[in-house]
Amino acid sequence: MRNITNYQLPDILIVGTGALGTLFAARLARAGQRVTMLGTWQEGIAALQKDGARIVGADGHEGRFEVHATDDPRECAGAKYALVLVKAWQTERAAKQLSECLAVDGLAVTLQNGLGNYETLAQILNHQTSEVSSDFRSLNSRVALGSTTTGATLLAPGVARAGGEGVLSIQRHQALGPIEAMLLSANFNVNIVENAQSLVWGKLVINAAINPLTALLRVPNGELLNRPSAREMMGQLAREVAEVAYAEKIKLPFDDPAAMAEKVARKTAANQSSMLQDVLRNAPTEIDAICGAVVRAGEKHGIHTPCNLACWKLVCALNGL
Repeated sequence: MRNITNYQLPDILIVGTGALGTLFAARLARAGQRVTMLGTWQEGIAALQKDGARIVGADGHEGRFEVHATDDPRECAGAKYALVLVKAWQTERAAKQLSECLAVDGLAVTLQNGLGNYETLAQILNHQTSEVSSDFRSLNSRVALGSTTTGATLLAPGVARAGGEGVLSIQRHQALGPIEAMLLSANFNVNIVENAQSLVWGKLVINAAINPLTALLRVPNGELLNRPSAREMMGQLAREVAEVAYAEKIKLPFDDPAAMAEKVARKTAANQSSMLQDVLRNAPTEIDAICGAVVRAGEKHGIHTPCNLACWKLVCALNGL
């Protein structure tokens, strides 16, 4: 373990050292926040320790911002506020790390893709409040559900390029104020909502419609619109998710799922989806928490989702599964 005698408790803890984690850390550090990044990727941690969190703008200009990076939860014990920005398949590991360092009255906000992240974090973190006052337990959870349309591409360990400014939507929580203030200080577009499930499922529609197809075809988002078969498949994927959402009694934030998927693909035409980025670097993908989650939720209601099933299995096959 590194010497942390002079280490100051962070204003905010970022769990994850990938593209979004690096982007958020750089912007928060630029705004004057003390940022600690907690992860397991040794190459990324080493780069962040050496050169800080680096962010490349649309003009190619690079900014470097000092952060503390570690793989040891003990180095950030007592952290009051955390943003969880790991891949869905890493959520359980992230929750266990947070269970070692998040203050007992602390709050973790998940801004991840897919379904099940909030539930996994809450299951592990909330049981630790048994000895806390009833006033704190009334907050219901040490976890707040959120969603973001902000994108980023990892150019190298510790180096991220912004993929377009999005919105951070976070479900209202009594302990959220300081996190909201820090995000606003970093010029993020923050939207506090009464029920984030609608937005999480809305993002799931978009992710299921775009990400697996770009990963399988190895093309940027906009290319899906130029290939009639891909465009048709994209619409069907979106409609399947919407049907399951309806069965789950989720009201989506838009009326036409296929049209919204096309709108996002057009708006982000030059972007490589996060799933394509994962495939290109031979990393695990979030397909299980996206298309896989749609299939499993559909089965509960007797709804067939053949396009999501096909994409789930085909992307798994890319990872040798």
